[in-house]
Amino acid sequence: MKRIGILGDIGSGKTFVAKCFGHPVFNADQEVANLYKKDKKILLKLRKVLPEYFNTSLIDKENIAKAILDKKYNLKKIIKIVHIEIRKKLNFFLRKNKNKKIVILDIPLLLENKINKKNDILIFVKSKRSEVLKRLKKRKNYNYKLMKKFRNIQLPLDFKKKKSHFVIYNNFNKKSIKKYVKDILQKI
Repeated sequence: MKRIGILGDIGSGKTFVAKCFGHPVFNADQEVANLYKKDKKILLKLRKVLPEYFNTSLIDKENIAKAILDKKYNLKKIIKIVHIEIRKKLNFFLRKNKNKKIVILDIPLLLENKINKKNDILIFVKSKRSEVLKRLKKRKNYNYKLMKKFRNIQLPLDFKKKKSHFVIYNNFNKKSIKKYVKDILQKI
């Protein structure tokens, strides 16, 4: 099985690009959202380390944002709890798809959390900063300070780009993205 890791900035279109490959995709952001909605164990663990933010019966994204923005180390506490579960979900996904020719890993902190393997094919999604900002502002829960905190825990984009085997210049046009994807699939 070939593993393709999708790298790029927040809002650069990594998830859109990942879907264009037409192979099974592990979307870490979606898995986190599912954990927040459905996993009571996560709520109990978060409540234990950050009781002032998680005192309801549901994990509210506004409370997560408030916790992250209030204190520097709260993000690390949340990540420590959530990432253990995400790794379990990833391992299940990889076992389930072990006979597939290719799987796509849409994991924002792929390199930072050392989830990538030596033979992974890394693809960097490059987008114009102005387009990314315009897209981010359209998101329901857009918060500039929060985005900045998330960017601060990520490796520099130039580093990710240099580590990548391929670069896709995302102009948010499905036809051009599909052409990039087709070219990459032919080369690998």
